[in-house]
Amino acid sequence: MKVLVTGGAGFIGSNFLYYMTDKYKDYDFVCLDDLTYAGNYNNIKELEKKDNYKFVKGNITDRDFINNLFEKEKFDWVVNFAAESHVDNSIKNPEIFLMTNIIGTQVLMDASRKYGIKRYHQISTDEVYGDLPLDRPDLLFTEETPIHTSSPYSSSKAAADLLVGAYHRTFGLPTTISRCSNNYGPYQFPEKLIPVIVSKALKDEKVPVYGKGENIRDWIHVHDHNVGVDLILHKGKVGEVYNLGGHSERTNLEVVKTILKALGKSEDLIEFVKDRPGHDLRYAIDSSKSERELGWKLSYKFEDGIQKTVEWYVENQDWIEDILSGNYKNAYKENK
Repeated sequence: MKVLVTGGAGFIGSNFLYYMTDKYKDYDFVCLDDLTYAGNYNNIKELEKKDNYKFVKGNITDRDFINNLFEKEKFDWVVNFAAESHVDNSIKNPEIFLMTNIIGTQVLMDASRKYGIKRYHQISTDEVYGDLPLDRPDLLFTEETPIHTSSPYSSSKAAADLLVGAYHRTFGLPTTISRCSNNYGPYQFPEKLIPVIVSKALKDEKVPVYGKGENIRDWIHVHDHNVGVDLILHKGKVGEVYNLGGHSERTNLEVVKTILKALGKSEDLIEFVKDRPGHDLRYAIDSSKSERELGWKLSYKFEDGIQKTVEWYVENQDWIEDILSGNYKNAYKENK
């Protein structure tokens, strides 16, 4: 079995590769990443020691490059983690999100059709469902919840999902889609909430919180997300969508306070800032389909997972500083 993992130098993709290369030593894994700003070669350089892994630098929107790669490697599966994913950036510059998240998906699926891929799996997000009211804790996103996006980012991911569904229905491409809640864990690029808080709090800098911090997110440890993707690949039904949620709803303010407490820092560091335009109120996923059909179970409770995550960032401050300084961009050249 040969598996292409796109976006493998990013946060979730790199964790997926460590998990899968350890578990499936008889599979071969090819990590494809263009090492744009959020792709960090330092995340994956330890994988180079493994016999069932190799790295290829390239962009999923480059049709000739992708076709040549598929021709050469003869993949069985494609797992597409590659995406622009930061909402604030999508508000500032939507175009790159449309190119990577939609056109890149199309290019990969065209190659998958041409070269007879046995499974194309699309990594999506709960943000395609829009948001839920804060005062209705009984409401959850299911796989049948209508798509109702709020940002250019979520719109680009929703468009990609619709395209994946169309390629399955029209061309018979064997596809699956997973939609997950907010991930946390090691190797998350320090533009996202948790590594930002840790990095700033350790320096006793102000920790920014949008609005009043009342927006609610459902948090899942990256390991549990990747176990779910593994199960979908091996047990999931072609043409289906599977939700993967953490059953751990917290307001943004609660998350910030939890991390400050774990670091022994004062809540006086919290600084409320102007809210994000179109800021979704609440995300909450119903994962019962994945639990029922795949036997998927969570292994991390939020309280334990966030503690381990904070400890990882504290122990790996050099990793964060390397990104903040920009030195991480040289890691691939230095390791060639």
